[in-house]
Amino acid sequence: MPIAGPIEALLAVTLVGAFVVMLAPDEYAGKLATAFSLLPLAGSLWMYSAFDGAGNALLGGELAFESTVQWVELGMYELSWHVGLDGVSMPLLLLTTVLTTLAIVSSWTPIDERQSQFYGLMLLMETSLLGVFVALDFFVWLVFWEFVLVPMYFLIGVWGGPRRRYAAIKFFVYTNVATLIMFVGYAALVFALGDSVSSFDLPAVAQALQGANLGTFFGIEPPVLRLIAFTLMFAGFAVKVPIFPVHTWLPDAHVEAPTPVSVMLAGVLLKMGTYALLRFNFTMLPDTAQANAGIIVAFGVFSVIYGALLALAQQDLKRIVAYSSISSMGYVIVGLVAFTPHGIGGATFQMVSHGLISGLMFMAVGVMYNETHTRMVGDISGIADKMPWTVGIFLAAAFGYMGLPFMSGFAAEYLVFLGSFGSPHIPFAPVATAIAMFGIVVVAGYLLWAMQRTLFGEYSLATDYDVSRAPVHDVVPLVVLLVLVIALGSAPSLVYQMIQEATAPLVPEMTVLGGEFLW
Repeated sequence: MPIAGPIEALLAVTLVGAFVVMLAPDEYAGKLATAFSLLPLAGSLWMYSAFDGAGNALLGGELAFESTVQWVELGMYELSWHVGLDGVSMPLLLLTTVLTTLAIVSSWTPIDERQSQFYGLMLLMETSLLGVFVALDFFVWLVFWEFVLVPMYFLIGVWGGPRRRYAAIKFFVYTNVATLIMFVGYAALVFALGDSVSSFDLPAVAQALQGANLGTFFGIEPPVLRLIAFTLMFAGFAVKVPIFPVHTWLPDAHVEAPTPVSVMLAGVLLKMGTYALLRFNFTMLPDTAQANAGIIVAFGVFSVIYGALLALAQQDLKRIVAYSSISSMGYVIVGLVAFTPHGIGGATFQMVSHGLISGLMFMAVGVMYNETHTRMVGDISGIADKMPWTVGIFLAAAFGYMGLPFMSGFAAEYLVFLGSFGSPHIPFAPVATAIAMFGIVVVAGYLLWAMQRTLFGEYSLATDYDVSRAPVHDVVPLVVLLVLVIALGSAPSLVYQMIQEATAPLVPEMTVLGGEFLW
């Protein structure tokens, strides 16, 4: 296998761009960062068009753009540079490059100090995010996974709101402790596999676990060890998702972060958690997941309802969108634990869909904030007449969140509900699915309530700022994201077919139920 290829080029150009932008004068930083971000975007689009992967990356599938080179030996274990793409990681790679470019363009208006450092950190974060989705050796993956924290910490702590340091430290502590917990669970599995693995390579470990090679570890028998490792990894990744009750860092981070950073946080960083759950918990330990499906689905359903109810009680538009993300990620958990073709496939599709819709909503809130300097629901009533394009797109995004047909939110939720309703693994699956579906009613309630108070009625801005129409460079990213949301909702097969090919090996009954696309 080649030791260098398109993935390495993608990472290299993004990393080089980050350092070049950091050294550039502030007045050129925004445009220069946009130009550099277009290179990985173009590269990911080419990779999507040339994608020829088949099967699951961890279970012996044929990877696209795979490369491997030995890195270093640690005792009996070999660490390698191993990267590649399958139908799960390819859409998330595309999502990352698209959102980064649009978030950088949306930063031109609000970011007016230390611009070189800001845009350089944005590109550095993109490099780390891309690495998380392409890495197939655990230590390579862990380096990228942890390094994401560094630019995000500074982006919140330096350019954030009044409580930015508190929010940045809380984000860093929560996610760093979660990584330590997860690491213990994964390391225990690898060490218990003994001589059956000679590396931390994710496919090698996953296939060894499938082959029942797990032994006793510190006197802990394999069935108990699987449960302990599953629990530790689930707890660690749940913080990043986040789901109840380890979600409290998210609203603080969103409220204090600059809007472009919130776009990346909701659009991509949260997907790191669900992506890791799919790769580690539900691919490596599927029997443990199925045996505890009732507990796992309870976390997912409760997060759906709890997040929606909390959003209903908020006055800050950013907090409303932040809590709605908790609700949306609950649907991913429900779909994953269903272990049906459209359950796991729909959960993965929901990751992409939510990334686009949440990014769009945060971006629209940010454009309104740029003009009004407030996000409070009661302070900007009647703003639709002043900012018709921005408000119109925000309305469309909100309806996409509610599951309006021909938008990606509808396709994602429909697939998750279809897959989970008839799941043989979820206890009382129809009841659990129905409760989760009720979350859509609550979502519609708080979004319609917020829009009625914020966008319509008599104009009465509670600040002294003159509101005018947003600049073109603020509106263009909104239009692009809305087009993508409608495109995925109208033609989900743009990514869903490759997703199904990658998730099919996780579902034994796939050969019986079939994996044909529904539309």
